[in-house]
Amino acid sequence: MKLFNLCGKAKIAVILVAIFLLPVSKAISNDKTDFKTLVIVSHPYPERSVMIKGLQEAAESVEGVTVRNLETLYGFDTRKINGEEERRITREHKRIVFIFPTHWFNITPMMKAYLNDTWGSVGPGLWQGKEMLIVTTAAGGDSTYGKTGRIGVSLADVFTPMKASALHAGMTYLSPLVFQSVHSSKLPEYQHQLTERLKM
Repeated sequence: MKLFNLCGKAKIAVILVAIFLLPVSKAISNDKTDFKTLVIVSHPYPERSVMIKGLQEAAESVEGVTVRNLETLYGFDTRKINGEEERRITREHKRIVFIFPTHWFNITPMMKAYLNDTWGSVGPGLWQGKEMLIVTTAAGGDSTYGKTGRIGVSLADVFTPMKASALHAGMTYLSPLVFQSVHSSKLPEYQHQLTERLKM
């Protein structure tokens, strides 16, 4: 009889543990996917894109991430961007990620148009509390970037205007994810680094 009671108590304990722990583990899992991330992708020459296309595919594999490729959506006409729709989508996300190739030490033409039409002339507080992450690729290496490179600044620092835009809009500017001296053989490594950042 005592053995039966002990078994019965053990079963009850297991059931109680399951009841209380399952919601916790589920909440922890949901926290990782509920941090909604919007990824804006742009490449001025999509037919030549290897790195950006690969990074986009990696971003699309992460749960809770929405990917919008500007050239796919709007072609190359900088006047076609639907600012109102893009603002609506942006409001639904907590983190905004921009993925693009470094284009003459700048973002791409469509990404600049996107910022002009979506962010417009709205002042501080536009995206208060959201995060911004820059993800960019560059063919150049140490001979171009860094203190000893031709331009004298790091690849990450090339995009200081994006940092200024983020801070002006009330965002948190995350440390950029930059890939220089890019090579197709390293794409899986780049993809892994990106997915790890998106899951943080």
